[in-house]
Amino acid sequence: MAAAAAEAVELRLSRQERELRWLAAEVGRLKEPQELHCPGSASPELQRLRAENEKLRYRLLHLRRSLAAELGRAAPAQPPAGGEKVSSASPADAVNQIKEEKKKENEAVNQHQNDLQCVPSFIEDRLKLYEALKKEHDALLAYRAANQSKSIKITLTDGETLEGESWKTTPYQLAVGISQVLASNAVIAKVNGELWDLDRPLEGDCTLELLTFDNEEAQAVYWHSSAHILGEAMEGHFGGCLCYGPPVENGFYYDMYIEDRSVSSTEFPLLENHCKNIIKEKQAFERLEVKKEILLDMFKYNKFKCRILNEKVKTPTTTVYRCGPLIDLCKGPHVRHTGKIKALKIVKSSSTYWEGKSDMETLQRIYGISFPDNKMMKEWEKVQEEAKNRDHRKIGKEQELFFFHDLSPGSCFFLPRGAFLYNTLVDFIRGEYRRRNFTEVVSPNVFNSKLWEASGHWQHYSENMFSFEIEKETFALKPMNCPGHCLMFAHRPRSWRELPLRLADFGVLHRNELSGTLSGLTRVRRFQQDDAHIFCTMEQIEEEIKDCLDFLKSVYAVFGFTFQLHLSTRPENYLGDLEIWDHAEKQLQNSLNNFGEQWSLNPGDGAFYGPKIDIKIKDAIGRYHQCATIQLDFQLPIRFNLTYVGKDGDDKKRPVIIHRAILGSVERMIAILAENYGGKWPFWLSPRQVMVVPVGPTSEQYAQQVCNQFFEAGFMSDVDLDQSCTLNKKIRNAQLAQYNFILVVGEKEKANNAVNVRTRDNKVHGEISISSTIEKLKKFKTSQIANAEEEF
Repeated sequence: MAAAAAEAVELRLSRQERELRWLAAEVGRLKEPQELHCPGSASPELQRLRAENEKLRYRLLHLRRSLAAELGRAAPAQPPAGGEKVSSASPADAVNQIKEEKKKENEAVNQHQNDLQCVPSFIEDRLKLYEALKKEHDALLAYRAANQSKSIKITLTDGETLEGESWKTTPYQLAVGISQVLASNAVIAKVNGELWDLDRPLEGDCTLELLTFDNEEAQAVYWHSSAHILGEAMEGHFGGCLCYGPPVENGFYYDMYIEDRSVSSTEFPLLENHCKNIIKEKQAFERLEVKKEILLDMFKYNKFKCRILNEKVKTPTTTVYRCGPLIDLCKGPHVRHTGKIKALKIVKSSSTYWEGKSDMETLQRIYGISFPDNKMMKEWEKVQEEAKNRDHRKIGKEQELFFFHDLSPGSCFFLPRGAFLYNTLVDFIRGEYRRRNFTEVVSPNVFNSKLWEASGHWQHYSENMFSFEIEKETFALKPMNCPGHCLMFAHRPRSWRELPLRLADFGVLHRNELSGTLSGLTRVRRFQQDDAHIFCTMEQIEEEIKDCLDFLKSVYAVFGFTFQLHLSTRPENYLGDLEIWDHAEKQLQNSLNNFGEQWSLNPGDGAFYGPKIDIKIKDAIGRYHQCATIQLDFQLPIRFNLTYVGKDGDDKKRPVIIHRAILGSVERMIAILAENYGGKWPFWLSPRQVMVVPVGPTSEQYAQQVCNQFFEAGFMSDVDLDQSCTLNKKIRNAQLAQYNFILVVGEKEKANNAVNVRTRDNKVHGEISISSTIEKLKKFKTSQIANAEEEF
């Protein structure tokens, strides 16, 4: 009974405390500043409010006294512990206790309100609509499982066949039957070549592949699911409108429209903690197919989602995915639940525009990365730290290679040493061109827009071109070389005897990249490519592709790169004759098979005008970069009406164009090489090849003569005549500046017309004659070996 009485008192106290809080708020609202009151001048309304105020003050005092009395009566009901004496609290003490408890409660309530202040009001409405739709979906699925289910056959990648039931059996259930470890590690399923949720029932006979995180497609799904977790956290924290949240090459991002606000890095820990809580909850990813008009109602609060629905969705229905309170437009698929994301980190934030258009709304973009275990996250963080130290922008500044200026954004200023590096790369490719029967050409930088209309670029690419008016005609700086090369091919009749015709061009290209996307040498507006176009017959494709592959292999071997090959075949929106496509793809496959390197197939990922081979190089810290490309083109020859006279006299034969680049953008390749070597350039490419260091002042004249000899021999050589530095300090400075060879000279070397050779890694080769040293270094430069310092 005592417990029941205490509980009753507690309930009564709780009610009174709530009433007290309400009354206190009312008092605050009605309270008038005394200095604003003028005696006798108050209006009837104001007098009424004052009277009400007085009544509320009296009632508040009365309730506080009653509450103190209740506490006093309730106190004896608590059994004393361990025989302790119970001291009776006075009403004043009880009131003070109430005040203290009330203060703590208010602090807790305020903190909770702060946590929830950004939670959008639309979430509840969205969830209600979703729940109603989900109920209908579950009923339909139950009906199908009960009335339409039949035995199906599932074929695994190793050829094994499993039995299942349509509308009941899921890929996850099958994975559990194979191996619990496999089921746990599986990220996503692939059913009949289509990515499929692990918990989505199979609908008929099918092939089944279970993908783990080491698969690229699975990684994309994993990071896409992580983006939804980030989106849920952003929606709760910022309360804005989510836009796009895709996976990217290394991680994911989510864009959000937040009016009059940007994202600060100080908010990252809060967002990460929110993400961790979402992960702990193991929120299931649920897929729902919904009619477009219903989705327009569901997302009526978000103009960006409505734009996607109206502009991008061309079907009567599309899919949404739910995890926790987040419901988002999404094709999917996703991991089973948020708990599958074991380690998640927010990396950076930036501003961007809706769909990259500068005249549209500004969005806040938050990037993240995630992995299936903490060890992989730590390894990734280690690579990022190494990448930070190798950043080409840092190296370019420290080694005085290049810089950028606001007066020409996205256009690099190459300083003398950077220009040497640039020209060395171009000369390297030029030498390969001569050996491989490529003909170098020079084409104009400015073309009338009619050229780009004929090529099809104007319709799809004009926003990315620098255009201007001359004599009431529109002209543009060229963003690529291929249309100009088509004009070169077409300027006179061509014979089959001239094919293959290989035209190479290092012409300057300009692309009007958005200022927010510019990033060092990797994303610029002005650049050059080792661009070439091969005009050949259908029968010559296989041999030409083989030669292109040999070309890139030899170039990448010099740099020490390994690479991956991917064949991208006919997409759904392809143009041209199906038979031609099939024949060309067969030749590409034959070339790849004969090349002897592993390659993978990307079905349907080719360009609309022809299949292609994508090449990704791997750098010293394990990152992949796409530089080279080998692309077939059936459409440009048609657009420019390119023909040649065949062996049979037919003068309407149509050539095929092979677009081919190996370095890609020279600027971007310099960035990749700088980071790959960490600024320790191989001798043949190095902007600092030789430093001559005199032993003392008496050797300075000889040191200058030696430096001149090496410069005249074609080397990047310098001499250190700073008398304020010791010999050891000069040597150390040269090593830190990454001079490949340091040549120390004194009276002995002068007498013998020699130099004392050591390397940047402090390997001492000793005294060698100047002529022998120059001869060796010329050999290293010509052979382009990677370890000249060791071979010396």
